[in-house]
Amino acid sequence: MNKETIHYVKDWIKKAEEDLLVINRLTEGSIIATSAICFHCQQLVEKMLKAYLIVNGKEIKKTHNIEFLLAECADFDSEFNEIDPRNLSDFGVEVRYPGDIYNPDEIEALEYKLLAVEIKKFVTNKIEELTKNY
Repeated sequence: MNKETIHYVKDWIKKAEEDLLVINRLTEGSIIATSAICFHCQQLVEKMLKAYLIVNGKEIKKTHNIEFLLAECADFDSEFNEIDPRNLSDFGVEVRYPGDIYNPDEIEALEYKLLAVEIKKFVTNKIEELTKNY
């Protein structure tokens, strides 16, 4: 791994942290945009998993499928198999448009926030283990 890769990974993490900032702002008071919260939860997890793959030298694919990304990460560390993403993938791109889309309630939005934060911590620790000598 080189400095350019480390910088690229940090860019992915920075973008994920922007999603977390949005999630936190949208959950500060009355929650009215539950699908937007869940969208940013999905985005946060997606970016963190992709950062982990990049650290491991894996070329990332254009996908919003969290289960696929977890399986790719599990090729490097089987602990990723223990993560249950629930239905995070469902909140990717599709939730951004009207139609036959499930709209989560406030409790679910907060549960997805907690899940996304937990996954972020898990992946951050894994990345830090792999990059501590760089």
